[in-house]
Amino acid sequence: MLIRISLIVAVVAGLAVAVINFVQVKEVITTTRNDLNTTSNTLVTTQADLSKTKKALKGTEAELASTKETLRTTEEARAAADDRADSNEKRANQLAAQLKTTTQERDVAQGELAAWEALGISVDGVKGKLVELKEAHEEILAQKDEITVLSRSLVRATNQLALLIDPEFKVKLPEGLKGTVVVSDPKWDFVVLDIGEDQGVLEKGELLVNRDGKLVAKVRVFRVEKNRAIANLVGGWRIGDIAEGDKAIPAF
Repeated sequence: MLIRISLIVAVVAGLAVAVINFVQVKEVITTTRNDLNTTSNTLVTTQADLSKTKKALKGTEAELASTKETLRTTEEARAAADDRADSNEKRANQLAAQLKTTTQERDVAQGELAAWEALGISVDGVKGKLVELKEAHEEILAQKDEITVLSRSLVRATNQLALLIDPEFKVKLPEGLKGTVVVSDPKWDFVVLDIGEDQGVLEKGELLVNRDGKLVAKVRVFRVEKNRAIANLVGGWRIGDIAEGDKAIPAF
C-alpha cells in the first residue's frame, strides 16, 4: 500500500513538473514568437529603409556624375576662354606695337614733308631729288670701285718699278692680312691661299706660313686672283712641310 501511494505521489509529482515545464516552455515559445515577430518586423522595416537608401544613393550618384560632367564642361569652357583671352591680348599688343610704329613713321614722314615744303619743293620734286640722290650714290660707288682698281694698279706698277730698280725690294702687304693654305703641293713647292686681290694680296709679296704659332716656311706670291693667291716656297726657309690648314701672315 505504501508503495502504491509512493508511486501515485511520484506520478503526481511528475505530472506537476511536466505541467510546470510545459507552462515555462509555452512562455518561452510565446516570448520567442513575439521576439521573432518583432525581429521580422524590424527586418522588413530595415529592408524598406535599405531600399530607400539605395534609391537615394543611386540618385546621389547620378547627381554626382552630372555635376562632374558639368564641372568638366565648365573647365573646358574656361580653358578655351583663357586661350581666347591670351590670343586677344597678344593680338592687342601686336596692334598696339604696329600702331606705335606707324605713328612714329607718320610723324617722321610729316616732319620730312614739312622740311621739303619749307624749302619750296613739291612732292614730285622730292621724288625727283630722291632719284637724283640714288643715281649720284650709285655713281659714287662706281667711282670708288674704279679708284680701288686704279689704286691697286698703281701699287702693282710702283712695286714693279721698285723691283726693276732694286731686285731686293720687298713688296709690302696690308697689315693684319691673314690667310689659310687650302692646297699644298710639296712636289712642286707651291701653295694656294684663300686670300687674293680683294684682300690686298700683291704679286711678289712674301708671307710666313705657321702651324699653331710655329714657323713652317716662307712663300712668295707669283699669281693673284680675286679671292685666292698662288705662292712658291722661298729657298732656305723651309722648316717643315706645309699642310692644308696652315696659317699665313705677311713677312714684312
